[in-house]
Amino acid sequence: MDLFPELEEESNRLPQAPLADRMRPAGWQELFGHDHLVGETSPLRRLIEKDTGLSFILWGPPGCGKTTIARIVARVTQSQFFEISAVNAGVKDIREVIETAQKLWKSQKRRTILFIDEIHRFNKAQQDAVLPYVENGTIRMIGSTTENPSFEVIPSLRSRCQVFRLGYLSAEDVRGILERALKDQDHGLGRYPVAFDEEALHLIISHANGDARRALNVLDSAVGFHLQQDPEAATPVDRAMIEGIIQRCAVLYDKDGTEHYDHASAFQKSLRGSDADAAIYWLAKMIAGGEDPTFIARRLVITAAEDIGNADPMALVVANAAADAVERIGLPEARIPLAQAVIYVARARKDNTAIRAIDGALSDIENKGLSYPVPDHLKDAHYRDAKKYGYGVEYKYPHDYPGGHVDQEYLPQELRGKKYLPDDKQSES
Repeated sequence: MDLFPELEEESNRLPQAPLADRMRPAGWQELFGHDHLVGETSPLRRLIEKDTGLSFILWGPPGCGKTTIARIVARVTQSQFFEISAVNAGVKDIREVIETAQKLWKSQKRRTILFIDEIHRFNKAQQDAVLPYVENGTIRMIGSTTENPSFEVIPSLRSRCQVFRLGYLSAEDVRGILERALKDQDHGLGRYPVAFDEEALHLIISHANGDARRALNVLDSAVGFHLQQDPEAATPVDRAMIEGIIQRCAVLYDKDGTEHYDHASAFQKSLRGSDADAAIYWLAKMIAGGEDPTFIARRLVITAAEDIGNADPMALVVANAAADAVERIGLPEARIPLAQAVIYVARARKDNTAIRAIDGALSDIENKGLSYPVPDHLKDAHYRDAKKYGYGVEYKYPHDYPGGHVDQEYLPQELRGKKYLPDDKQSES
């Protein structure tokens, strides 16, 4: 029995599927990458082949094989497979799958897998709708997401599913996928006598950045275009043709998702670690990915204060100047003052006394309850009745004493002697 009748029906109605869909692996032996998860001896693969009914979420970048793994699981376990996209599906679609799954189990004792693509786009109510049926085993759920499930999937659903992290495909994996597509005569491009020179193939792999779908789309376009120009395929596809197709290398950056925070973290940690080259790289990555330059400038200002502070106060001046420049001139010119400030901040001496001091005081006040009133001698005495209450009476004006300094207590009595700065930092300005 065909596990994917809906796919066969689609193929009868629609034009030829894209190469990436035609070349989707049908079994483990055709899958490239992720040996740590689905290799022959991996725990996940053993659980799948034993048909334990494990529900799980695959978290990884686009084009790394999340949907493919879900479909292979359905074939291996002989389960009915339903695939919905959280982009356009709702609770009604989920209920229809549940009803079908219940009928299928009663009539055939056959399990059902519900694959939810981009599960992070489901709201809480939609995720709640799946929950009881995963819990009682009516369905086996496999979700896929490009976003961190810790932030995008409700805790109650995460607790009933294992989360498996998939990385980008390696260059060797992408090469293997392309070579398989070029040889396959049934689903791939093997029936066309088109060859690729090594530079062209290398550029496709580099452009893909670990995304098999992107690589296959470029390969498919290149073959089609080449055959239009050279029907006999007398010459191989060269680098110039690939450059004309892709125009510009893809940038692995999602400015609205997890990538946004991961890149900001790498940027700030490189600045803190005094690695100017790495900081410049992450700056370039964020700019190329379309990040808001004012966000970058804010991270730069924060780092100048948090990690450099009074070790080099000019760093904050330079960072603020770069932030002003960003507001005034915008990109692409703003990349220059940003780079200038990044280099300065990365190379500056580091000192985090300021953040440690203020966070220590805030913790005392907010977490330990050490919130006390202002001592009378420090209270405002610039009004008529102040002295009547004793406010400011015992205050010693430092400039009335030699060197402009006099010993007196400035903290509440309960905190007398409390230090928020190391002794060797007390005199720093």
